[in-house]
Amino acid sequence: MTDSPTNKSNSKRKNKAKQLSPEKYARLKAEAEAPYRGLRKFIYLAFGASGFIGGVIFLAQLAARREVASALPNFALQVGVVALMVFLFRLEDKKESKEKK
Repeated sequence: MTDSPTNKSNSKRKNKAKQLSPEKYARLKAEAEAPYRGLRKFIYLAFGASGFIGGVIFLAQLAARREVASALPNFALQVGVVALMVFLFRLEDKKESKEKK
């Protein structure tokens, strides 16, 4: 009985999996289960930092009492962006810690 091409490719994959270190295999398996997790966390951090910087700027405008009518809604928006990014980052961390258990 000859091996079919799919059987040969499966056996090659199994051999490669055996050659990987356990740490690398675990990292690759986690990436396959949740692709782009690192990228998403980076984006959450970047948007959160942007919202924080914008919030500081609008807070300074409010403290100086300059253009309060336009600065207050913008400040509220920046606070909302930071809160959303913190929420999403924590949610991502919870999912990651559940998968590690």
